[in-house]
Amino acid sequence: MTALKTTFALLAAGFLLLPLIAILPLAFTSSVFLSYPVEGPSLRWFTELTANSVWLRSITNSLGIGLAATALSVTLGSAAALGMRRNLVPFTDFLRTLFLLPMVIPAVVLGVGLRLLMTPLGLANSYLGVIIAHTVLCEPFVVVSVSNALAGIDPNVEKAAESLGAPPVTVFWLVTFPLAAPGIVTGAVFSFATSLDEVILTLFVAGPNQRTLARQMFSSIRENISPAVAAAAFAIITGTVLITTLIALARRRSQA
Repeated sequence: MTALKTTFALLAAGFLLLPLIAILPLAFTSSVFLSYPVEGPSLRWFTELTANSVWLRSITNSLGIGLAATALSVTLGSAAALGMRRNLVPFTDFLRTLFLLPMVIPAVVLGVGLRLLMTPLGLANSYLGVIIAHTVLCEPFVVVSVSNALAGIDPNVEKAAESLGAPPVTVFWLVTFPLAAPGIVTGAVFSFATSLDEVILTLFVAGPNQRTLARQMFSSIRENISPAVAAAAFAIITGTVLITTLIALARRRSQA
């Protein structure tokens, strides 16, 4: 039975990783086409990402928008999770469902709604509009991860700090926040990765000056299939894996 479970797990992991394994070697091809067998090796397409102004601007936009959306979603999502903790606010179950709706609503529907909402407010085709749109999509990940982290905190620890005369703000910063930090960091990583990968909402709310890396990759595939897309994908995947690995090591060290 154990061998069967292991085999099934390996097959499932292979199925999920196969698209990544297929695209990554093409980032190092010397050919101008995305095709096998790979010609090369060459780093010309990574140079293209930094030398081409369009690609470079899209990378800069993605990093700026991603960091801003992550900071905003972590702030709002953590506050929402704290507010819904122990049913401190009315209609907690309804609010929790409301916060998680962006995860289940089709991105096209969400994009149309955000476009209609932002246009009268003058936020369409602006960096702030894109940041808000990405925050709406990223915030549920923070709510889930922080809520799970808060659920694992023993209330008696906080009550002990209160019994020693610590005010609520001190209890939060010295007790609650450190214990919930792993969940906050996890939510931040998922938020940043989601923002980097988001295309549909960006297509609806962004203008030509807010072209992100994911949108540039999407446009390149439609207009001119270039191995620069594979190089960009390699950079995104490598960065995501590296950040996730570092966070996993940090969490393991903190639990040791």
